[in-house]
Amino acid sequence: MGDSALVYHAKLLKTLNENFIHLRRIRNAFDELSKQYTFPITIENFRELIDNVQNIAYADQVIYRFSKLQDGIGAKLFKAFLLAQGENVDKPFLDILHQLEKLNIVDVDEWFMLREIRNEIAHDYEENEENAMNILNTIIETLGELEKILVTIQSLMEKKEEGAFF
Repeated sequence: MGDSALVYHAKLLKTLNENFIHLRRIRNAFDELSKQYTFPITIENFRELIDNVQNIAYADQVIYRFSKLQDGIGAKLFKAFLLAQGENVDKPFLDILHQLEKLNIVDVDEWFMLREIRNEIAHDYEENEENAMNILNTIIETLGELEKILVTIQSLMEKKEEGAFF
C-alpha cells in the first residue's frame, strides 16, 4: 500500500469509528427510553417523556446523534470509502450515491428519505410536540438503514484486507 492509500485507509477507519460511536450512543439512549416507553411512542407518552429532564436528554441525544450519523455518513464516510478503494470522488454527490448503490452499500431512494428526516430535524424538531414525536418514531424505524450502511462498509473493508474485494 502506498502512502496515500495508507492515509485514505486510516481516514476511512477513523470516519467509520466515529459513525459507529454515534450509532452506539443512539442505541444506548433508546435503550434507556425503552425502559419506560414503547416505540413507536404515543403522543401521551411523548408528553410525559418531555416533562422528564433525563428522558428529554435521552430523546435529544437520539435526535442529535441521528443528525450527526446521517451527516457523517453522507459527508465523510462515503467519500472516505471510495478514496480508500482508489476511486475518484471529484464528482456530484448523486454520482457517488449511484456508485455506492452498485456496490450494494446504499439505496439512493432510501438515502434521500434519510436525508429528508435529517432536514426535518434541523427545521421542525422544536416547533411542536407532534412533529418531535414523529421524528423520534421515524428515527427508531429507520436507524437500521444507517446501521446497515456502516456494517456493509465495514464488511467490505475486511474483505479487502483479506484480498477478496470486488
